[in-house]
Amino acid sequence: MRDGRFIAEAFTAEERRRAAGRGRVAHSSQVALFPDTRPEAEAVLIELLRQAPPWRKLHMVGQLNQTVRTLALSGLRQRYPEATSQELRRRLADLLLGPELAARVYGPLEAQEDPDAL
Repeated sequence: MRDGRFIAEAFTAEERRRAAGRGRVAHSSQVALFPDTRPEAEAVLIELLRQAPPWRKLHMVGQLNQTVRTLALSGLRQRYPEATSQELRRRLADLLLGPELAARVYGPLEAQEDPDAL
């Protein structure tokens, strides 16, 4: 179960136990945040997120941001297999900042064969 693994990795056993005792089952009038997750599990996750201190929430956001950057770089490596690591970082800046701001901050992207430019 995917949601169970996330809960186990993100929160301590004590936090999970307390949240399970106070977890509320989502009412049928509420929209499920995760349609593939049982309402009871979703209620526990939401309660754990509510209880988490701000530093832990910021840490989780930082991990998500790092995951997004890693996935974006992976996609860029597939699209531009001959690109250097410097070029890949520059292309990542295009994705994260937009082409105009990235060009202003890091300079123009070296003219390379772009498969999307037709």
